[in-house]
Amino acid sequence: MNLIRSILFSIVAAIVTTVYGLIVPPLSFVSQKLGYACARSWGTQIVRLAKLICGINYEIRGLASMPSVPSIIMAKHQSAWETVSLLSLMPQSSWIIKRELVFVPFVGWALAALKSIAIDRKSGKAARDQILEQGREFLKAGQWIIIFPEGTRVAPGKKGRYGVGGAWLAAQTGAPIVPIAHNAGELWRRNAFIKRPGTVTMSIGPAIQTAGKESTSIIREVEEWIENEMAKLPPAAV
Repeated sequence: MNLIRSILFSIVAAIVTTVYGLIVPPLSFVSQKLGYACARSWGTQIVRLAKLICGINYEIRGLASMPSVPSIIMAKHQSAWETVSLLSLMPQSSWIIKRELVFVPFVGWALAALKSIAIDRKSGKAARDQILEQGREFLKAGQWIIIFPEGTRVAPGKKGRYGVGGAWLAAQTGAPIVPIAHNAGELWRRNAFIKRPGTVTMSIGPAIQTAGKESTSIIREVEEWIENEMAKLPPAAV
């Protein structure tokens, strides 16, 4: 049954993604606000389809405690589910992504049109400088920043190396950081076609104040909160 559901979801999600992927870039050219609203609608539809077809429900904790000022969101990265859910739930944001993603048909084109911060992760200091330069401008313009500090998806129960790029931006701008833990990877695993039914728990932590702190200290605080919270989340699978 999970296989049949996953096949149906993939077909419908591909159609929906193609349609939105063709609409978002030209709409973003007219208005970034309209383009992002359209992209957010896509994220909402994918999350709903995952629930309707695959039985992937979700519970969001801590949403009401989000800061009122533009902040930097740092989230655990296990699957594609949190990507679309963050898009649908969070304020208008600029995403820090690896440069290769902008060449992916439809989704990548939309990311490029929405002015994501596309970095070459192998460029070291150049990538960090790019994050600071562009991120500072987006924060000043009232946009939030979203980054997966581990850089890539990691399997449930595993932990990647937390990169310092987002923490460096926070240290230089004083922007608060919102840490997010979740267990979506238990239902929608990396590179796994079959999705499993259950309930994803996404826990949004209290804002971490960064003014006057070093980037290394900030990222340790982020990592500690996320990983400690991960250990407290209930099992996702039914």
